[in-house]
Amino acid sequence: MEIRQLEAFAAVVTTGSVTAAGRLLGRSQPAITRLIQELEGELGFALFTRSGPRVSPTEQGFLLYDEVEQTLAGLQQIRSRAAALARGDGRPLRIAATPALSAGLLPAALALAFGRGLCAPGRVEVRSVSPEQVVHAVLTGAAEIGLNSLPLEHRGVNVHWIGQAACVAALRADDPLADGETVRLADCRERRIVTMQNPYRLRRRTDAAFAAAGIGPAGVIDTNTSINALTLVRAGLGIAVLEPVTARGLPLTDIAVRPVDADIPFYFGVITPQARPASAVVLGLVEVLAEASATLLPDFVRRDPAEHGALLQSLYGDGAAPTDNTESLSHD
Repeated sequence: MEIRQLEAFAAVVTTGSVTAAGRLLGRSQPAITRLIQELEGELGFALFTRSGPRVSPTEQGFLLYDEVEQTLAGLQQIRSRAAALARGDGRPLRIAATPALSAGLLPAALALAFGRGLCAPGRVEVRSVSPEQVVHAVLTGAAEIGLNSLPLEHRGVNVHWIGQAACVAALRADDPLADGETVRLADCRERRIVTMQNPYRLRRRTDAAFAAAGIGPAGVIDTNTSINALTLVRAGLGIAVLEPVTARGLPLTDIAVRPVDADIPFYFGVITPQARPASAVVLGLVEVLAEASATLLPDFVRRDPAEHGALLQSLYGDGAAPTDNTESLSHD
């Protein structure tokens, strides 16, 4: 299996045709076809189904593409790093964050860091990934610092602080409920609610609040990102109850953000690998992120990492009381 075969495969998946893939890679159509056939022969299964000039990945092709995409991205990172070393550049600061935190909080924090000379512009790499992938990036060294939603149980990471802020409602500015300072969930019983999918994080808390307010699951639209929720609200499809970072850090035109009358806490924090000491730049950014959080979120509370076990218990009940695995989560 060769890199050029994987590049041809990824290019065909991306463009949808062998001809377009050849143009993208600067190779002839027969050359791309030959590379794909060689790869299929080595793998022992078909990667594409063909319909005239168009091709579509098979189910096995789709599954393989996820791995190939990561491999090619890693290769591109190596090439970029090698070019930077040739120019005499130092190591870039690599950050992994969830979509909400990378869009709603990280830009303001980096602006402060650049303004204070904590890190050099052009030497920062930001990846927006799922909470689980944030942890993986920190553990494997793909990122020096992670900005993640909590709770989090994993060996090998340091949690520097726990941030807490209340979830909010996002609704169209012309919605009658936007006239008040606070949105009562009970007033949303006849309205469609937009909320997050992941049942093990924020969704568990919002579901409990909806049940207490008499809001059933039939009136809910699930989505996987807060920015999706905001755009659904702007289209008039419902009221979103979501974490406050995106709602306040990435405001959209015609969207009003209001507190809700239910106690739905959102927890997030900054993590670094336990196996490698954090640099002065990383430690500086840790503090800047807390400062930016306090500026963005009017009810922001910075908690000590030692409270993590108690937070787990309060969120998930007695069954989540600190265990050996919970206590293995290291902190400053």
